[in-house]
Amino acid sequence: MNRPPRLDEAALAAALAKLPAWSIRDAKLYRAWRFPDFSQAFAFVTRVALLAERFDHHPEWRNSYGEVEIWLATHVSSGITARDIALAAAIDALDGQPQPCA
Repeated sequence: MNRPPRLDEAALAAALAKLPAWSIRDAKLYRAWRFPDFSQAFAFVTRVALLAERFDHHPEWRNSYGEVEIWLATHVSSGITARDIALAAAIDALDGQPQPCA
């Protein structure tokens, strides 16, 4: 399997500047969303799942009623890579996103 290189601190900082809703939590990219109800949260999770399949890069997530949390890291590289940044940007581009959790 191709092992993409981990981003160094400067590259990660530059990428995060373009993804202001994302942060680093537990050495992974992290973002949370709050939806009015479970159905809307689950619909979002479904859209992300289809997107992840197209990217062949799958997130870790938690969905509890109207809240969705996503963590991105490239496990074979033991850290955050350009693949994670690309998927985070694609997730951000999904239509109809609610405001991120505070």
